[in-house]
Amino acid sequence: MKLTLEEICEKLHQNDYKITPQRQIILKIFLENAEQHLSAEEVYAIVRDINPDVGLATVYRTLDLLAELEILQKVNFGDGKSRYEFSDLEVHHHHHLICVKCGKVTEFDDDQLETLEKNIAQKSNFKIIDHQLKFFGYCSNCQT
Repeated sequence: MKLTLEEICEKLHQNDYKITPQRQIILKIFLENAEQHLSAEEVYAIVRDINPDVGLATVYRTLDLLAELEILQKVNFGDGKSRYEFSDLEVHHHHHLICVKCGKVTEFDDDQLETLEKNIAQKSNFKIIDHQLKFFGYCSNCQT
């Protein structure tokens, strides 16, 4: 379920946060780059082109807030940077293929993993609320 800018602004408003111009810029960046997993530095580079008055600290604070409100999800792909993507609270089963050469991240879904999760939960009497699966290797462009 992808949220619209209006729905995200409403969620901020419901939690007593203002919809500042800086937050709107950052949200629009994520909406326009929904398929990417942007780091704070990458967001800042885009923000600078739009409004040079927005500082890196503002970007970090906004990303932390959006992650706290579960609008964005903070993900670590092992490259030392936190990256962000829209949270999908209805479906927590998507996974990532990470190229160790160029850093490209590709999402994928696999129904077999959902079956495995259900079996593990049943056998262990453990209520699983989320999981993350990351495969590291070489994308088709970097295979030589």
